[in-house]
Amino acid sequence: MENAMHNIEIILVEDSMEDANLVIRSLKKNNLCNNILHLKDGAEALDFFFGKGEYADRKIDDKPKLILLDLKMPKIDGLQVLSELKADARTQSIPVVIMTSSREDRDLVESYKLGVNGYVVKPVSFENFARAVADLGLFWLMINQSPR
Repeated sequence: MENAMHNIEIILVEDSMEDANLVIRSLKKNNLCNNILHLKDGAEALDFFFGKGEYADRKIDDKPKLILLDLKMPKIDGLQVLSELKADARTQSIPVVIMTSSREDRDLVESYKLGVNGYVVKPVSFENFARAVADLGLFWLMINQSPR
């Protein structure tokens, strides 16, 4: 399992299985990413990133190229996850893109205050959602240069 964790390119933190499956299919269909880890809520995400609970034996120095983060999740919401990721020197340089259905200005403003790298409102239609995910993947995995 440790070797598989080392090769992860994208961490998807999403409580909706339907949305998660769509994101994963779109990235793979467009040959943008083969190594995606889906975490189902904010609590699991924080355990993963900080090597706690089920992920206690994970090397936290192994970082993905991108985190796709939903806002509205059970247990711990996306803003809290973002806050903790950007407050810790070990994780603050990992690009985080919020993918949410929230069009609330306060969510957008708070996300940027906390250091988010991008904020995308999930399109309603299947085709537009799949295209938005593919465009995100293309930019963050192929075009953008980030510190390693």
